[in-house]
Amino acid sequence: MKKIVLLVLVMGCVQGLFAQSTSNEKTLFERVSKIEKKVDWFHLYLNMQGTFNANFNYEGVNGLQQAAFKMNQLRIEAKGNVTPWLSYRWRQRLNRGSGNGSTNIDNMPTSIDIAGIGVRLNDQFSFFAGKQCTVYGGIEFDLNPIEIYEYCDMIEYMSNFMTGLNIAFQANENHQIQFQILDSRNGSVEETYGDINEVGIGNGRAPLVYTLNWNGNFFDGAFKTRWSASIMSEAEKKQMYYYALGNELTLGDFNMYFDFMYSDEDLDRKGIMTDILGGRNNLDNHVAFNAKYMSMVAKFNYRVAPKWNVFIKGMYETASIFKATDGIEKGKYRTSYGYLAGVEYYPMESNLHFFANFTGRSYNFTHRAAGYNNYDTQRVSVGFIYQLPMF
Repeated sequence: MKKIVLLVLVMGCVQGLFAQSTSNEKTLFERVSKIEKKVDWFHLYLNMQGTFNANFNYEGVNGLQQAAFKMNQLRIEAKGNVTPWLSYRWRQRLNRGSGNGSTNIDNMPTSIDIAGIGVRLNDQFSFFAGKQCTVYGGIEFDLNPIEIYEYCDMIEYMSNFMTGLNIAFQANENHQIQFQILDSRNGSVEETYGDINEVGIGNGRAPLVYTLNWNGNFFDGAFKTRWSASIMSEAEKKQMYYYALGNELTLGDFNMYFDFMYSDEDLDRKGIMTDILGGRNNLDNHVAFNAKYMSMVAKFNYRVAPKWNVFIKGMYETASIFKATDGIEKGKYRTSYGYLAGVEYYPMESNLHFFANFTGRSYNFTHRAAGYNNYDTQRVSVGFIYQLPMF
């Protein structure tokens, strides 16, 4: 019986090794009180990304569509080590209203990213139980959201924070394996997929997503990998298969990463193909079937001076149907491109930085996407990013 209980615990709670790091910067409390904080059980942060955006060719408007200030990201975060083996973490988005979450499958609002406890058994095994970020592969996916100026569509339309259990095995200082079991959705089947019961698809008894993740470190950190494979139970006999391969290279002042992502969805979880096909109202009030997505993202950073960084980023994505159903043709429907360039200034040793960048997106449709015309959007942004240590 004890072995069974231990196995359940092991299968149940993980804290990812690649969690966002914190700086040694003095907290706001220490600066105001002039008292050095010597406890490790409570750390409080405010994660911010604020911008002034000039949007061009958005929402069918030619030229300047809108110029406005915007707080893109505003999250409060608390975490700490209660004992050498027990930790906790909570993070919630403040600029997203989502009710109290009482109708969600995990009884939590979607504004909460992370809420749970971590357990460290020894130098090799650690666990996390509660709401958490999925351990999908990809370098960009693992970054703090405030660091991202524009996500690819694959990540933008993905459900990233769900409730469940996770276990991490640190094979050695360079290699880590994680296995995670989470709820496969936040809301109800109807909210996520529409009226699938009307076409004979059951809800499924165990709506879970299983992910196996490998994080590798080679050549003293010069080359890193973050790879994963996932299978998600969407509904009865309906699955999603997701693969993500992230690779990062650092050589002195130069850094780059390349992420490859592929998703095979019996029920269109992203919703992109559903929108291209006219929305749920055009599909008997349910999402599209047999959707397939592929994304490639590459970013290059170069530290031209100790306080200055320049970067470029490119994205290439496709949206397709992998099997014809109900008169919907098999094949590719859309190809999208993204391109970014910018400069960042770090005035202090902390993570505070100011930026100016340009973002462009291009969307090209095939003959299968009837009624859609190709279009492009552009955005010029200036702003700041700061994980403010408050306590």
